[in-house]
Amino acid sequence: MSVSKLAQKLKGSEIIKIGGEINELKKKGEKIANLTIGDFDPAIFPIPNGLKHAIIDAYHANHTNYPPAEGVTALRENISVFIKERYHLDYPINQILVAGGSRPLIYATYLALVDSGDKVVFPTPSWNNNHYCDLSGGIGIGVPTSAENKFMPTAEDLRPHLKGATLLALCSPLNPTGTMFSKSNLEQICDLVLEENKSRSADEKPLYVLYDQIYSLLTFGEEEHFEPVNLRPEIKEYVIFIDGISKCFAATGVRVGWACGPQNIMDKMRSILGHVGAWAPKAEQIATSNFLNQTADLNTYLNSFKKQLQESLTALYKGVMQLKSEGFLVDSIAPMGAIYLTVKVDYTGKTTPYGNLLKTSADVNFYLIKEAKIALVPFSAFGSDDNMNWFRASVGGCSLQDIENMIPRLKAALEKLK
Repeated sequence: MSVSKLAQKLKGSEIIKIGGEINELKKKGEKIANLTIGDFDPAIFPIPNGLKHAIIDAYHANHTNYPPAEGVTALRENISVFIKERYHLDYPINQILVAGGSRPLIYATYLALVDSGDKVVFPTPSWNNNHYCDLSGGIGIGVPTSAENKFMPTAEDLRPHLKGATLLALCSPLNPTGTMFSKSNLEQICDLVLEENKSRSADEKPLYVLYDQIYSLLTFGEEEHFEPVNLRPEIKEYVIFIDGISKCFAATGVRVGWACGPQNIMDKMRSILGHVGAWAPKAEQIATSNFLNQTADLNTYLNSFKKQLQESLTALYKGVMQLKSEGFLVDSIAPMGAIYLTVKVDYTGKTTPYGNLLKTSADVNFYLIKEAKIALVPFSAFGSDDNMNWFRASVGGCSLQDIENMIPRLKAALEKLK
């Protein structure tokens, strides 16, 4: 049966394909260290108790009808206070839009700004921008980044591609790398955007910035999160922030996200999401509103949560770097933020014990799943070339003990390659 051109060109998720392989092995009784999904095992990383009880209370209070299309007023008021206190960002409630997590808000940003044939610039690797371009009809310009710059795009990387572009999609801390913009790097990128917009005539569409900071509260050590609007206030009219509770409170299934930006754009995004019905459940909105007011409990949870994540990421990083010191062809970038570690497993061109040649990073990954019982996600799933032997490792689904136990299995599997 014939389907639409859009449906024909959409590609399936490589992460889902990897998940299928893992599920088949689990059916056979195998125990896999699953580092693939940007999610949390609730038994290891539960949501805050205050949030959980507030959700239950909201359902007991019968908050089960449709919420307002833009989000419950009390929640938007508390988001406005929250981002003012945490980020020094000043957005009134008419510039804040709530939806069922960050994904529909990112999609709505694309639909509100990008016409068919418009150019969208984003770094590679990065999460899902290529697919959002397919969904919106935009022409995706994936800009390769390098390990030397921690896979964060620099102003010089982006400069050749911004002329005539409609959207620059950025994320920090970045999914899939867990790395972050430095202050100077982001300042230079902001200056490029301002320079480009000054060069455009009044009847030309501006260059907008989608700034996904869903992981911004999950930073480690001395690392600091930066936002475009604080660095260059004059860029505010061109920036759409994406944020929410999914990652910073391990609440991926609670589905409460928000966007902040110019009111005219928020109004159009609200209309788009209203037709789709992509609002967050009303009870969860009310619960989130209440929890954002519980500053002491929120900070206590966040500090404990970050400590637990950092211990897991550091254990994985140290394990990989120990293997590197022993001569294995692996590498890693020290954890900076989010729930991800960037890991290099440079074994394409090697032959397995079964005589199979590992031609691509995906081949290496499937070998590790079968031989080491470890599952990663190659950067090719995030728009990079198949021959880039870097991988995303997410620690949200594994305990610290799981991570410590997997390093010897990784070593044994790599020793068998020729």
